[in-house]
Amino acid sequence: MSTTARRSALVTGSTSGIGAAIARALAADGFHVVVTGRDKTRGDAVVAGIERAGGSADFLASDLAASPDEVRAFAGRAVATAGGHLDVLVHNAAVCPLATTTGLSDADLESALAVNVRAPHVLTAALAPAMAERGSGAIVVVIGSWMASVGHAFVGLYSATKAAEAQLARSWAAEFGPRGVRVNTVSPGATRTPINDADGDVVARMTAGIPAGRPGTPDDIAAAVAWVVSDRAAYMHGAEIAVDGGITSTRPA
Repeated sequence: MSTTARRSALVTGSTSGIGAAIARALAADGFHVVVTGRDKTRGDAVVAGIERAGGSADFLASDLAASPDEVRAFAGRAVATAGGHLDVLVHNAAVCPLATTTGLSDADLESALAVNVRAPHVLTAALAPAMAERGSGAIVVVIGSWMASVGHAFVGLYSATKAAEAQLARSWAAEFGPRGVRVNTVSPGATRTPINDADGDVVARMTAGIPAGRPGTPDDIAAAVAWVVSDRAAYMHGAEIAVDGGITSTRPA
């Protein structure tokens, strides 16, 4: 990536939690960050926090469950908001319906597939070619690795979409890597975010026996993403980094 022009990044689902932490971390590293989500109030708050810390950001509303044409239009607006080019794309947005297979509604099925799989595919198809033409860029897919590789009774569809994203990232690395676009995956474990605050005891029990001995934080994940998109990780293509306190490698079978 260029070190002379201002670098820019789009982080989907960045109005709270892990996405907001990633936006703050990239802004601290000098990126102009396009913060996205459906909630303008929360998005504006993230932007204000970044600017108070001396960084640069803009909020751009997005609905990743919208039609492919609308998502492509959003991609164009994101490029314009970023100043005409994007150096980094972080696929962080996801929806996680808590339901069994027989209890999953059609609406939740469509939403999870749209946001977790279709939108990343459409955005990558829309944005990666310009990165490849310049010969530089980085794409990071943020998924839950242990949930993508272990069966779960109540989040089967979510886990399947996360596995699909991991495979897309590997395929994108093969497709765009030879033209200078690095694609990698950062996989959080059980991470405490505003979404699961009410389930703090459950998250604590899940992580009590892992090597880290605690749940992850959004900043833990953001630090890994910031490193992956930096020049310090220039030789990393198609990797999946488990930032999960050891839950993937030591979780009992």
